[in-house]
Amino acid sequence: MPLRRAVIVPGNGAGNIEHCNWYGWAKKRVNEIPDVSCTLKNMPDPGYFSRPWEWEKIKTNVKHIIQFGSTDDPFLPWEEQQEVADGLNTALHKYSDRGHFQNTAFPELIDAVKKLKTNS
Repeated sequence: MPLRRAVIVPGNGAGNIEHCNWYGWAKKRVNEIPDVSCTLKNMPDPGYFSRPWEWEKIKTNVKHIIQFGSTDDPFLPWEEQQEVADGLNTALHKYSDRGHFQNTAFPELIDAVKKLKTNS
């Protein structure tokens, strides 16, 4: 079976994301899944968000888009998160009590990647 790659693009990828919050933990855990490897990517510079979204172009670059969002996020209004979910037709995991997901572990992400692998 060929190696599959999971690219995790955190929403607040400023600085070295591999050592921020749960990202390093997620990379280690995703890499523990047989036939899957993880690459962490920083978000583009802030100018990226000053132009219109190109939903179709974005979707052509990936097979699956999984989105995690929380209605109580203090930095990203839910309306913006929902706009991304609608525009990209993401597999949206909506929470009301996770804020900006600034914890040290994120087991839901690992479960979602494992589920994709099982359903492929």
